[in-house]
Amino acid sequence: MAMEIKVSGNAYKTDYADRLQAERENVQKAGNEQNADKAADQKPAPHDEYISSEKSGEKPNGLYHVGQDENGNKKVYFNDPKKADRNRQPGGIPDDSEKDGNKNNPKVNADDPDDGEEKCVGNTDKVDREIRELKEKKKQLEQQLKAASGDEKKTKELENKLAQVEQELSQKDNDTYRRQHSTFTDK
Repeated sequence: MAMEIKVSGNAYKTDYADRLQAERENVQKAGNEQNADKAADQKPAPHDEYISSEKSGEKPNGLYHVGQDENGNKKVYFNDPKKADRNRQPGGIPDDSEKDGNKNNPKVNADDPDDGEEKCVGNTDKVDREIRELKEKKKQLEQQLKAASGDEKKTKELENKLAQVEQELSQKDNDTYRRQHSTFTDK
């Protein structure tokens, strides 16, 4: 038994496509109406704006200025107003840096270390004395070597001592040895 079914494929495809398109349009219209309602209810997004200290009436927390560091590179410096209050002398008299009105270049006193800093002094006198003694010993050995030119045994012994003194002198007569063996004291 054979059965024959006739269906027009074009009509079926267009009906489904039209139905899908209509549903999408309905959903989109409903979404647009909801978005319009939400937009009317929402406040504008917050954003930052510059308010000068003169307009706000508040005192600024600190002042910044651009300066140069030791290497000549640009650097931003912060002038702490609390530190400026500490720089005032007893009796409310401002120190020299405030009298001039030059707060960009605060007074730096090298004798008074800041909090957390220690001042110490390095002393290389002991090392310098050792080197001086070795040089004198070298000169004496050279003179004795010249005087004892006839005696081979004594000459050999003096040459060994001289070589030992020269080696010790070469080890000690440099900046590294001076730094390592210098004494430091608190100021």
